[in-house]
Amino acid sequence: MVLADTIRPGYARTTTGSPGTSAASLPGSLLFDAGLVVAGSAVIALSAQVAIPLPFSPVPVTGQTFGVLLVASMLGRVRGLAAVLAYLAEGAAGLPVFAGMTAGPAVLLGPTGGYLMGFLPGAYLCGWLAERGFDRTPVRTIASMILGNIAIFALGLPWLARFVGSSNAWALGFWPFLAGDVVKIGLAAALLPMGWKVLGAKER
Repeated sequence: MVLADTIRPGYARTTTGSPGTSAASLPGSLLFDAGLVVAGSAVIALSAQVAIPLPFSPVPVTGQTFGVLLVASMLGRVRGLAAVLAYLAEGAAGLPVFAGMTAGPAVLLGPTGGYLMGFLPGAYLCGWLAERGFDRTPVRTIASMILGNIAIFALGLPWLARFVGSSNAWALGFWPFLAGDVVKIGLAAALLPMGWKVLGAKER
């Protein structure tokens, strides 16, 4: 990844152990920041369309978690959180950005609404950890994404329990998704360096 006191393209110089290693340290105008937020929300929206319905669960397997964790690690806590907010606002306003090209407040209030809202703390936590050096090695990057994923489940499972009961929430909303989450986290961590290159080129 990155050695101490080195610079990724477009990133502020930092030293080992100091914050500021993610794209949150990129200098730029408000317009540039807004562009990153919109692009981040688009990545999440596109990843959401990779969806596999499960006949036994109201929660489908989707690529949304991949998009959220990758965007947050690239953009940092503030812009990553803003990208998720933009994504949720787009879906609530009627744009078909949720899984299966769905949209509207009913999706946010339905069984998967807790997972969607869980993207907010998940993105903030993952971005915050990236800014503090957790994006410098593959192991720490994966660890930060695992923690972000846990934050998503922390909201998603209790909300799902309102619809399927507490005794069924884990069976319908957690265990079937573990293998897929391992793949999504691994893929997001592997693509993160490519994201740095894209951001560095755009900033220049």
